Amino acid sequence: MKKILCLGLLSLLALSNISAKTRVTIFGDSYSTFEGYLTPATNETWYWKADSPHRNQKNDVTKVEETWWWQVIDKMGWELEMNNSYSGSTVGYFGYQNENYQPRSFNTRVENLGEPDVILSCCITNDSWTGEKLGHYKYANWTENDMWYFRPAMARLCSMLKQNYPMAKTYIILNTQLKPEFGESLQIICKHYGIPVIVLHDIDKQQGHPSIAGHKAIAEQVVDYLKKE
Repeated sequence: MKKILCLGLLSLLALSNISAKTRVTIFGDSYSTFEGYLTPATNETWYWKADSPHRNQKNDVTKVEETWWWQVIDKMGWELEMNNSYSGSTVGYFGYQNENYQPRSFNTRVENLGEPDVILSCCITNDSWTGEKLGHYKYANWTENDMWYFRPAMARLCSMLKQNYPMAKTYIILNTQLKPEFGESLQIICKHYGIPVIVLHDIDKQQGHPSIAGHKAIAEQVVDYLKKE
């Protein structure tokens, strides 16, 4: 009888493990936002529903199912842990018009990503566009001043992702049409921390943001990379 009970419990545990879905956190900027799907809800969004007065009429994305991250989760059979994306966010603190972007910075938000099995982060687009300086490669003992430069800020972000989420598999997604020196620096830093970089290509954009076709292309490229892992 005990043997039968033990076998039954083992079977239940096995079924539980099989049914447990991979939990993924999306950690991004405007490309990964969508109205009603952000944590915290106060994060600024760029993509809005079709009936929203805030919607950018020059971009055709109007449904969450059209976003790259929704498609990746659907195709991989995963579930969303949370989407901590924030429009305009930068890795460092240097924002547009020389503003202090610390509140929306990836380095500030990295503390709040839930308990993911996978982290997908498209993160350096605004750093490339704001005029932020590269700075020097620095892999420890960061100061607040370092956070105003891309290279040390990116290194700290990678370190925090590794430290705070040691059981999660993290992937950085490298956008197209960025300054080459930012993409090159990102790949050098990610290699130092052993974080894979998914390099995008041929992404259609409207108003500087992926269109429906652009999101579909991102999703396909990310899924293709993940399935080869």
